[in-house]
Amino acid sequence: MVYCDIYLAVDMPTEASQLPNLISLCLDNPQKTEHLHALDGASERLQLFKANLLEEGSFDSVVDGCDGVFHTASPFYHDVKDPQAELIDPAVNGTLNVLNACAKIPSIKRVVLTSSIAAVAFNGKPRTPDVTVDETWFTDPEICKQSKLWYVVSKTLAEDAAWKVAKEKGLDMVTINPAMVIGPLLQPTLNTSAAAILSLIKGAQTFPNLSFGWVNVKDVANAHIQAFEVPSASGRHCLVERVAHYSEIVKILHELYPDSNLPEKCADDKPYVPTYQVSREKAKSLGIDFTPLEVSLKETVESLKEKGFVDF
Repeated sequence: MVYCDIYLAVDMPTEASQLPNLISLCLDNPQKTEHLHALDGASERLQLFKANLLEEGSFDSVVDGCDGVFHTASPFYHDVKDPQAELIDPAVNGTLNVLNACAKIPSIKRVVLTSSIAAVAFNGKPRTPDVTVDETWFTDPEICKQSKLWYVVSKTLAEDAAWKVAKEKGLDMVTINPAMVIGPLLQPTLNTSAAAILSLIKGAQTFPNLSFGWVNVKDVANAHIQAFEVPSASGRHCLVERVAHYSEIVKILHELYPDSNLPEKCADDKPYVPTYQVSREKAKSLGIDFTPLEVSLKETVESLKEKGFVDF
């Protein structure tokens, strides 16, 4: 099986007003394409296409003739002014446009959708150290709207819409539901997950009172490949090596980089948000052997240093 034959170059806008031009911005921007052209075999196997997540039919010609499609593009950032336009519409409508295009192509054997643990774990149930979250959990978007967790809402609505279309149109779809994805950066620009680590090692005064799941980007990439190649793969697959509070992240970073300027106190005086467990059974069915969090954090920091985001 040959991969990277087609790469859909998508530039996520920082403002809703940029949405109509989100693709053309990308192909004309060397920061978005040079690292792709530098990949092994890119000169023979890589094709870049323009497509618009919000334009119906935009993906028809792109997926024509494909055996499999990986839909990975969805905006992920926190500082939003218009959640509907900046997060929800691109996530939901973009997913629907890709899946509707796939449904027209008989050669497509399977669609692998990058969802998120965000679409799994936020349903109002307690999440404590004795609780194990698994693929049978589904986030309640109404609860998340009340808390203004707009990224969580966008991923939940997008995955829900995807399953409905897949059932209606007979698509073989598998979802990958990763947590915060860290590890080495392929692109020269900063993403939201890596930025969370960068803020800690670049002089933040405090660390957030939050607990997140964490996973290495190489494990996520491997899971996508296996989700397509393993014939028995089906349904959802949570990808979380460990759920850790930011205090644990800071502790690990301090052990790895004792001379770095790390925050020493939490942002508030409340009890720490508890951690919880995430089932690994579905991930194991794909043959995923998770990279330890300590290794992932070291790879993240070394990559940030290599890319010039931090120097110590």
